[in-house]
Amino acid sequence: MTMKSALTIVCALGACGVCYAQQKPHYTQYIQNQYIINPALSGIENYTDVNLSHRHQWTNFDGSPVTTYLTVQGAINKKDYRTTPTSYEVQDGENPVGREYWDQYTAAPAHHGVGFQFLKDNAGALSNVSAYATYAYHIGLSPKLNLSAGFGAGFTRYSLDVSKLDFMNTTVDPSVYNSDAINKTKFDMNAGVYLYSSKYFIGLSALQLTASRLIFSGSQITTLTGTTVPHLFLTGGYRVQLSDDFFMLPSLMFKYIQPLPMQAEANVKFQYRDALWAGVSYRHKDGIAGMIGMHCFNTMNISYSYDYTTSTLSTYNSGSHEIILGLIIGNKYNRTRMYSCTRKRLW
Repeated sequence: MTMKSALTIVCALGACGVCYAQQKPHYTQYIQNQYIINPALSGIENYTDVNLSHRHQWTNFDGSPVTTYLTVQGAINKKDYRTTPTSYEVQDGENPVGREYWDQYTAAPAHHGVGFQFLKDNAGALSNVSAYATYAYHIGLSPKLNLSAGFGAGFTRYSLDVSKLDFMNTTVDPSVYNSDAINKTKFDMNAGVYLYSSKYFIGLSALQLTASRLIFSGSQITTLTGTTVPHLFLTGGYRVQLSDDFFMLPSLMFKYIQPLPMQAEANVKFQYRDALWAGVSYRHKDGIAGMIGMHCFNTMNISYSYDYTTSTLSTYNSGSHEIILGLIIGNKYNRTRMYSCTRKRLW
C-alpha cells in the first residue's frame, strides 16, 4: 500500500474502527442542532424541526472527511406554544429576544418527543451510513426548569472501498485485493439527558454505545481491524441578555473518546433579534472557526461555518466548510395570547 493510501486511512480518524480515535464526525455548528449529538432533544421544539447539513473537512486534502446528515424531530401532543425556550415573532410587537419575553418563560408540561437521524460519512476508502430512531421524555422540575432524557437505536453500515486503495504488492489478503467493497452492518444505540431553562442548558450524551468488532476480511489484516468505542459529550451554555435586541450565548463542549485525552471546545454566539447571528469557536490544539446565520420567512434558517486548522495538518489543507439548512414545519400559535411561533430555539 502506498504512503498516500495509508495517510488516507489514518485521516479517516478510525471511522470504521481502524484505530482507537474519533470515529464519529465532528460538527462545528453543534450549537445550532444539538439533537445530532444528544437524542434527549427529541421533541424540545413546538414544531417539527428539520435540519440538513453538509460538511467538507480539510478541503484540498486527498481523502478528507465529507459528512452529510438529515435530522427530523418533534413533540407529541405538545400544546404549550408559549412556554418553551423557543423564540417567537409576536404579533403585538413584543420583542422575541427581549428581557420582558424571557421573564415570562415557564417550563413546559411533561411531554414526549420523537425523531429520526440519517448520517453519511466518507473518509478516503472508509465510509459509513447510519440511521437512528430517537425518543425522549420531557418533564418540568420547577416553574422555569425542564429535564429530558432520551435514547436512539438504529444501524450503521461500514464500508471499505478497496478500489480507492493502491496496493504495492500482492501479499495482501486476496479477498481484499480483489474486492470492490467490503461491508459490515452493526446495531447501535445512543443516549442522553438535557437540562434546560430560559437562561442555560446542560447536556450529557453518549454516542456509539454498542461497541463492535469490525473485521473487513475473513483473514488476518490487522490494519483493517478494530473496535468502535463510545463517544461521550458534555455541553453547557448560558444566555446573556445584552439589550432588548441583542443577546450572547457562550457555550462549552467536552468530548471524551477512550483512550484519547478529553477534547475541549469553546463557542460564543451573538444574535440580533430574530434575524441574524454570528459566532466564533475554538477547539483546543486543533483549530478556530467563524460562524454566521440568518432566519428567513419565518420557516427557514441557514448557517455557515469555516474552520481554520491550527495543528500541523494546516499545511496540507485549506480549512473546513459546513452549512446547515433548517426548516420549521407546523408552526402554531396561541390565539388567546396572539403569539406566533416563527423560528428555532435560541440555543
